[in-house]
Amino acid sequence: MSTVVPVILCGGSGTRLWPLSRAGFPKQFLCLTGNNSLFQQATLRLSALAAPGTNTLPPLVVCNEEHRFLAQEQLRETGLANARFLLEPLGRNTAPALTLAALAAMQDGTDPVLVVTPADQTITDEDAFKAALQTAIAQAQAGHIAILGVTPDRPETGYGYIRTEAPSDNQASHALTVQQFVEKPDLPTAQSYLDQGGYFWNAGMFVLKASVWLKALGHFRPDIASACQAAWAAQAIDGPFVRPGKDLFAAVPSESVDYAVMERCPGQAEFPICMVPLAAGWNDLGAWDAVWSALPKDGHGNALVGDVISTGSHNNLVHASGRLVALVGVSNLVVVETADAVLVSSQERSQDVKLIVAELNKSQREEHNLHRKVHRPWGWYDSIDQGGRFKVKRILVNPKASLSLQKHHHRAEHWIVVSGTAEITNGEQVLLLSENQSTYIPLGAVHRLVNPGSIPLEIVEVQSGSYLGEDDIVRLQDTYGRAPATN
Repeated sequence: MSTVVPVILCGGSGTRLWPLSRAGFPKQFLCLTGNNSLFQQATLRLSALAAPGTNTLPPLVVCNEEHRFLAQEQLRETGLANARFLLEPLGRNTAPALTLAALAAMQDGTDPVLVVTPADQTITDEDAFKAALQTAIAQAQAGHIAILGVTPDRPETGYGYIRTEAPSDNQASHALTVQQFVEKPDLPTAQSYLDQGGYFWNAGMFVLKASVWLKALGHFRPDIASACQAAWAAQAIDGPFVRPGKDLFAAVPSESVDYAVMERCPGQAEFPICMVPLAAGWNDLGAWDAVWSALPKDGHGNALVGDVISTGSHNNLVHASGRLVALVGVSNLVVVETADAVLVSSQERSQDVKLIVAELNKSQREEHNLHRKVHRPWGWYDSIDQGGRFKVKRILVNPKASLSLQKHHHRAEHWIVVSGTAEITNGEQVLLLSENQSTYIPLGAVHRLVNPGSIPLEIVEVQSGSYLGEDDIVRLQDTYGRAPATN
């Protein structure tokens, strides 16, 4: 029997899908197609691999420390509450991420097959995907490195390619020998790949034994292997969260799975590598034009999400989050509306949205990092208004949840209960407030907000002071193990 561990690589910021994707709420956690986020879709797909002769264990999720509660909550919504989360204190690309997963998978002395996928892709044909993975698992069980290559349907310049032996008709679903990995081509070269056959898109999905990955990494990149092992040895465990040693992980070289190992394997007898063709409606939703292609369209080729009215317009993507968006006589546009930003782009330039994000980052504007509405492990807050020395937030606290015990150096706060019951620590006092009641938190006062009830607590918070940034928090106690300078 094959023992399989799904590995979800949940890093990345999805800058080309701004303003919906932000550093604090990246692409993989968005619901762009269907009713589940891309991360939820990826995890559900791999958790459904159970088949005769296959024992599928709970998934390993490799994600950023800052996204741990978001990932945990989204998995709770799907019913997959037994995942383990390997938390990266900072991004080091996919090779170190996969190494953490391999070390975790072998920690109990077993050597399972790892089925590795990014968290930000879509598949429309689940049966074809499962069949391809079963073929890949059989190859991995025999000691091979198996990768999934997407059967191309157009001359695409945005993906790397895998060159294989040319498949015959009866090999369409069989493993093929990998001859070469090819970088992203120009359009004429991409067309020649399509005409020749034997070239497939590299989807970043891998199937291999944990020991095979560690052996190959130790052979090709011993510096990454040893640095990851040192960080892993210094791990700290907090329930489902596993943290490698922070300073040691920061010293790990940053490298992708492809560059570190995969591209070096063709022709190496010690590390046999094969590719299983995948024709399952794959899309990496890498930019807004790809999202347009994956969404249903009206009779004029428009993909419209949210409150949208269109007249005389064709082949547009419109994603309205909160307000009415109206189109008149335009074509081939991307329009994305959020509470604090609106993007308008031509479809052919949608890849360049990342340049806007770079400019926002350079200008230190908060719109590159967070939405106006920010999710936290205890609930969420929505910054509904602000000026030079004030900010107004709408705050929702989940039942039985609690904010940290904290104080501020630069601001005072007024809290007004809108609904529910609030238990408030304010200096030496502990107050129980209900609807329409309020309190004042002076600058420097130690305070905490708790929802002791069984329904959500909603308050309005009015901040006033010389500095209103989210980093003006001194944490004294916290239920969620967060760093003192984060909210």
